[in-house]
Amino acid sequence: MQKLIPSFGRRTSGSDAAAVPAAAPDTRLGWLDGLRGIAALVVALHHFDVLHMVPFGDAVGRTFDLGLFGVMLFFIVSGYIIPASLERRGDVRAFWIGRIFRIHPALIVALIVSIMMLPDGDGTVALLRTGDDLASLVANGLMLQDMLGVVNSMNVTWTLCYEMIFYFFVTALFTRRLHRHSGAIAAAFAAAALVVGTAVGTQLLNAELGSTRLLLLIVTPIALAGFAGVLSGHRVLTGVGAALLAGLGLVLITFNSRAPWFETWMIFATMFAGTAVYRAQHSRSGRYVHLLACAFVITAGVLVGWLYNRGGVEDHTWTSGWEAWSLSYLAAWALFGLGFLLRGRRFPKVLTWLGAISFSLYLLHFPLLRTVGPLVGVPPLPSSALGGIAWAAVFLGVVLAASHLMYRLVELPMQRLGRRVQRAADRRWPRSAPPAEAGAVPAGGVPPQRAAGEEPAPFVGASRDGR
Repeated sequence: MQKLIPSFGRRTSGSDAAAVPAAAPDTRLGWLDGLRGIAALVVALHHFDVLHMVPFGDAVGRTFDLGLFGVMLFFIVSGYIIPASLERRGDVRAFWIGRIFRIHPALIVALIVSIMMLPDGDGTVALLRTGDDLASLVANGLMLQDMLGVVNSMNVTWTLCYEMIFYFFVTALFTRRLHRHSGAIAAAFAAAALVVGTAVGTQLLNAELGSTRLLLLIVTPIALAGFAGVLSGHRVLTGVGAALLAGLGLVLITFNSRAPWFETWMIFATMFAGTAVYRAQHSRSGRYVHLLACAFVITAGVLVGWLYNRGGVEDHTWTSGWEAWSLSYLAAWALFGLGFLLRGRRFPKVLTWLGAISFSLYLLHFPLLRTVGPLVGVPPLPSSALGGIAWAAVFLGVVLAASHLMYRLVELPMQRLGRRVQRAADRRWPRSAPPAEAGAVPAGGVPPQRAAGEEPAPFVGASRDGR
């Protein structure tokens, strides 16, 4: 056990960290890729409706939700690695250029391919099919659609909205040098979720303004001004832009989320708790404060299910009841904890490969399910075990091959292009802000990029029909 938890076993000074031999890059990131790979596969199998194909699957589905499990696992991983990426760079503009080129090109390609493959009546892709194409393009382009009352471009992209607002918060905290208070922030989000629960309604701004277009007219200039600031490279403008984005994000998640209030705020509590794990692992002080905050968040995540995910609310969280919420949330943390304890071990290459292609897998699996299914006569689902296995093999084979191609042909080239754009921006508009402090990372830590410079993958999760 002592070998599994070196970072929590003793405090590590900067000089100690420098003396610790660095773990190999694949080992250092393997546990995170492994967790992402597991979560991606779980999400795909959830949409594949695998529980209806296995014995006792329906009974399991009533008390455990594969989609929520995958969602929360991804959010924990994202919370752990994304702030670490920004802090090790010490460069807000580089972080945002990397994020844009990591997410948007793959999303655009997936949308184009999906629109070409799927018939007009299919609800998997709603971009340019909502009756208000301008609102759809603007809201989904900003990646704030789920907080603006606009239908998601794809039924799985609601999760990217939460990811984007998390970037807003992380950037603002970093520019104000408040980023080391992740544990307190996580606990505050969790406490708010516990206390408020479902007392605050959903989409209050849409209801008050009476027009999605009007809300977009207010939000869009603020968001664009914020993006201009964080991409400027100027110290003051970066701080102003980050503050605008964080303030906008806080208003939207408070008053205009489509999800129940407790779920929205627990998602951000979960991400910041993931960051608190990173703080506890590497901090010279306050380690136990961060660990206590994580324990509180986990407890709150279980309790909000029991308190609020009942009486029809579960219809909005897409779970079968409070047991499904609470057990799935707890299981996500349990698997993350196991991965953390094993972070010094070498994970199977198939899991790290799944983690690498997880974003493409997330974007493509549902459109491919809707495309491949009719070609092989599904639905209805196969009634025999052999038929179910054959259908699963066909689906997984097609989606994994397509995801690998997208990763190699779109994701990696666009990440390289992003790095060239970043270097060109640094030459044309040199940064006026000095790099933030960046300490050495102990063995088993998380560098901001892979050895080849690959951007950390964005969060990917389960879809919500109607979102």
